[in-house]
Amino acid sequence: MDRIRTTGREEIGAAYMIKLKAHIVSRGKAEGEALVTSQPISFLGSIDTKTGIVIEKGHELAGKSIKGKVLVFPGGKGSTVGSYAIYQLKKNGAAPCAMINVKAEPIVAVGAIISDIPLVDRVEKNPVTTIRTGDKVLVNAIVGNVEII
Repeated sequence: MDRIRTTGREEIGAAYMIKLKAHIVSRGKAEGEALVTSQPISFLGSIDTKTGIVIEKGHELAGKSIKGKVLVFPGGKGSTVGSYAIYQLKKNGAAPCAMINVKAEPIVAVGAIISDIPLVDRVEKNPVTTIRTGDKVLVNAIVGNVEII
């Protein structure tokens, strides 16, 4: 199969792919639909841990579910109990399948690690502006890359 490389995109038949290098925070590999926000997320109080629905009033993802999504956001905010909230999301089957941060901070990092959720940060291009909600994304936090398909 011929591949044509143009500014980070590879043409494969009629499909396009962007492959970006990233820093591994929590190892694993997952693929899913992206849900992107430019706002930080507090996992304690901003997301219903039973359903995965964002309940923070005024948040741009309010009313949307993170369940099974590749959650793309700048980083976390709020209480250290947020790590446990991520774990509760995972136990309840309401967690994202993977997460991508601009810069992961300890709350999100610990939550992802204890919940076995792949997490990368420091992506070579800003993921919040490069990835769009609805894009199909593969997070490979084993080799350290993100593929937008």
